Amino acid sequence: MASVLNVKESKAPERTVVVAGLPVGLFSDQLLALLVKSHFQDIKNEGGDVEDVIYPTRTKGVAYVIFKEKKVAENVIRQKKHRLARKARHAELTVSHFSDKIFSSVNAVLDLSVFGKEVTLETLVKDLKKKIPSLNFSPLKPNGRISVEGSFLAVKRLKESLLVRACSLLEKDRNFTSEGRKWNRQNPQRNLQRSNNSLASVRTLVPETARSGEMLVLDTDVFLYLQHKCRSYESTLKKFHILSQEKVDGEITTICLKNIQVGSQPNNAKHVKELIEEWSHALYLKLRKETFILEGKEKKEKRMIKCACEQLSSRYPEVLINFYRTHIDIIGSSSDTYLFKKGVMKLIGQKVS
Repeated sequence: MASVLNVKESKAPERTVVVAGLPVGLFSDQLLALLVKSHFQDIKNEGGDVEDVIYPTRTKGVAYVIFKEKKVAENVIRQKKHRLARKARHAELTVSHFSDKIFSSVNAVLDLSVFGKEVTLETLVKDLKKKIPSLNFSPLKPNGRISVEGSFLAVKRLKESLLVRACSLLEKDRNFTSEGRKWNRQNPQRNLQRSNNSLASVRTLVPETARSGEMLVLDTDVFLYLQHKCRSYESTLKKFHILSQEKVDGEITTICLKNIQVGSQPNNAKHVKELIEEWSHALYLKLRKETFILEGKEKKEKRMIKCACEQLSSRYPEVLINFYRTHIDIIGSSSDTYLFKKGVMKLIGQKVS
C-alpha cells in the first residue's frame, strides 16, 4: 500500500498534488489510476505530463499525482472544479498541495450505542459502509463504539448523516412522549422512564442547539485555526447574534449555531453557517500542520522546543501553536509552517530534515 513516503522518496513533493474523492468500488485500482492519469493529462483540466499516479494509498479514495513540471501541479490546483470522466459518474475531486501533514486523512471514534433500540448496530455499520465506501471501519466493539478513518470530507459526511439520524430519533422520542401522555395513562412512570433514557442517550450525540439551529462539521485543526486566528469568526457570530456551541471529538468538531436575539432574522444562523463553511473550505486547502514530538524526550529538550516555539510566535502571527502534553502542533500556510519549523530547529541546534 503506497503512502506519503513514496512521494517523499521520489524527491518530487513540489510537483505532487493530493487528489481526494475518487469513486471506490466502481473500477479496479489499476483502471482508476489510469482514469486519474488521463484526467490530469488533459489540457482542458489545466493538466500536463504526468510522471506517476500513486494509487491505492493508505486512505481510500485518495491518490497522489506526480507531474513532470511544478508549474502544471500549480495550475491544476488553481482549477476550481475537477470531475472525472462520465464512466466514473463525474465524481467531483478535491485537489490540493502535497504535504506529509496534509489533512487528507483523519480518524474519529463514534458511539453508535444510541441507535441500538432503532436498529441492530451491525446492520447500521453495514449500511454506513455501503453508503460511504471510502471509509475504513474498525470492528464494532460490544459497547457500540467504532473507529473510522478516511478523508476529512468522507468522515464529515458520515458524522452529518448520523447527526441527522439522531435528530430524527429524538423527534420520534418526543412523539412517543406526547402519545404516552395522550393515550397511555395506565403506567405513566414507566413511559417517562423509557423516554428519558432514550432522550439522554441521543442528547450525548446531538448538542442542544442542533435541534433548533444549524449544524456543521469541521476538521478540528481547521476549526481551532478559524477560532483563534480568524477575527471574522467571533465578529460574525456577534454581528448576527448567533450562539455557537462547539463539541470537539478528536479530529472532528461539530458546531451548532442558533439565533439568540428575539426578533432576529430566522435565516441568520443559516447565513453564518454558509460563511463558516466557505472560510473552512478555503483554510482546509491552505493550511498545513507540522508536529514536534515531546514524548520520550528529556525534560531539557522539551523545554528548549517549547521556548523556541514561544520565541517565534510573535514573528509568525499567522501560525497557530497548540501545546499538548505529548506534542506541539503548528498550523499555518505551507511557507509559514516550514519557516517556523526551520527556525525552531535552528534555535535548538538541530538541522531541518
